[in-house]
Amino acid sequence: MRFMSNLPVAVLAACMLLCACLLRAGDAAPGVVSHIKVISDKVEDVSTLEDWKKAYIKDGMSDQDKAIAVWKTVVKYRHQDAPPNEFVQTEGNVHDPMKTIHVYGYGMCCCASSNIEGLARYLGLQARGRIINVHSVPEVFYDNEWHLLDGSLMNHFLRPDGKVAGVDDLRKAVRGWFEADPGRKGLRGNDNALRKFALDEGWKKGPELLAACQFYDKNGINAAGWHGWPSNMQEYDWSDQKAAEYEYGPSMGYQLNVQLRVGERLTRNWSNKGLLVPGDAKDGLLKSRQALGFQTKLGDIAPGRIGNGTHEYDVPLGGGAYRSGALLADNLDDSAQGPRVKDAAKPGTLIIRMPSSYIYLSGEAAVKAVVGDGGSIAVACSDNHGLDWKDVAKIEKAGEQKLDLKPFAYLRYDYRLRFTLNGKGTGLDALKITHDILHSQAPLPALAEGANKVTVACGAQEGTITYEGNMDPDAAKGKQVAHSDYHPVLSGLDSKLLRVGDSGKGEATYTLATPGDIARVRMNLHFRARDAKDGYEIQMSFDEGKTFKKVEDVAGPFKGSSKYFTCADVPAGAKQAQVKLIGRQRNTACIFDMRIDADYKELSGGFRPVKVTYVWDEGGAEKKDEHVAQKPEETYTINCAAKPTMKSISMELAQ
Repeated sequence: MRFMSNLPVAVLAACMLLCACLLRAGDAAPGVVSHIKVISDKVEDVSTLEDWKKAYIKDGMSDQDKAIAVWKTVVKYRHQDAPPNEFVQTEGNVHDPMKTIHVYGYGMCCCASSNIEGLARYLGLQARGRIINVHSVPEVFYDNEWHLLDGSLMNHFLRPDGKVAGVDDLRKAVRGWFEADPGRKGLRGNDNALRKFALDEGWKKGPELLAACQFYDKNGINAAGWHGWPSNMQEYDWSDQKAAEYEYGPSMGYQLNVQLRVGERLTRNWSNKGLLVPGDAKDGLLKSRQALGFQTKLGDIAPGRIGNGTHEYDVPLGGGAYRSGALLADNLDDSAQGPRVKDAAKPGTLIIRMPSSYIYLSGEAAVKAVVGDGGSIAVACSDNHGLDWKDVAKIEKAGEQKLDLKPFAYLRYDYRLRFTLNGKGTGLDALKITHDILHSQAPLPALAEGANKVTVACGAQEGTITYEGNMDPDAAKGKQVAHSDYHPVLSGLDSKLLRVGDSGKGEATYTLATPGDIARVRMNLHFRARDAKDGYEIQMSFDEGKTFKKVEDVAGPFKGSSKYFTCADVPAGAKQAQVKLIGRQRNTACIFDMRIDADYKELSGGFRPVKVTYVWDEGGAEKKDEHVAQKPEETYTINCAAKPTMKSISMELAQ
């Protein structure tokens, strides 16, 4: 500092203070790292819709090529089974294609149809659902025709002209074949007789359109071993009335965003311990991949389908390291052991947010409390972004204890935990939050025999505040968040499905507050607008409601439709968004499902080294690889001497 020796004392002091501030700012490490993904060269990257598009949609593809790519995606990442239920969507089952890929890996025919609809529309293609007898199927529109692509039962049918057939083509072929020969009457609707007829490629003697199908085995059964030609011969054989069109309401907006703070670890397992959501899948899918033969052909190399993992956060309380990862830390002094109430005349507050890309199935907080004379710690939980709080526990004695968070976090992807500390000397010496999670094994970055290139990549340092609740508040009670729990201001709209009242018009306004500057607002609507004059105009405000601008309009005539759209025109510095739906009605207008995502810039976001740990077996011997990625994108190699049986992959920030 000799060069400063001749400066006036006041100037020197100011310079030294500035240098100290700059050093402290430079030393401050990011509190959270966002959009962390680990990619194996053996498994395609489908982390987000854009990643999926890059993996599956190539330049020069025809619309039919794109539609088949959508179909292959849905087939590969799901299995036909009892559908999962989060009690969020009015259809009951989960109808989000990205949740199907990453969280569940299974569902029923309505789920698969919604997934096809959602991904096709994301590519700009028209799509619709059809109900045929007891089965749900989707169709995609291109070349001036509708084309059937059944992701549920894993088939589509090519006509002689090379185009994928539509539902009506299948019906015409099946009914025409039955009616062409009275001797076939005994086969009609007779599953046993049809299965017997199909044996040893007998099915190739059936309707010509089905005889060319590439998805049946020699006995006319599909790769899962339970459905095929006999079922199709019944599903597409219906009377003269038209098969009803039906909107399966894809819910778009979920994205995989693994975020980590110091002390936080995400472990995903290529196995499960039987934990599921309501609508449990069958035991066979939990224990075996025997039914996943076609998925194997499409590149699924996971040892199973349903995975259970853990999300752990051992909050670094000592020395104040927790602050950069906390949503709020107020009136707290930091010691080497942990935070203490600073001013005993008022409470100290610590709020920890727990966002997750995977649904929570359990929850526990292990707390080591310090309680001063007459003091206490009140613990509360919020599943609607702090708008309301539910009491979890009141701690009045010092020591270790465990709090059950499952009643508050079950089936949630995000919640907040608040500690209100009262009394001199009251504080926390330890806090560890642990959850079981559900995830699909299929998209995990598995390894194969030989050299495996593994890439650790960190994307935009953004988080998301999501408003998604059941649009029927009564149906959500005791099970899930309802849209009304986000405190919308309603005028002329019913709280149930935002139905437009007798006046023919009405409004609903939702206010979203984000921890950091809003980057964009994404929205998905599954709606009904029977008349051309029915619909909803969507407006947004980023100046606390002073001015609104039109962002989108959804209009009829539709018995049901859905639309996913984004508003990226957000003023700099905005941390609040108001979303207004202006309903208009001549016949029937309502909202079946709604999701609003406000993506924001993380205040303490940035890159820190990420530690990735793989565990697998080779010939019964356990192997482990630990790697610390020192850059936001880094590729390294893991060698497997024999075919590996994958066990787990965990991610955490390097200490």
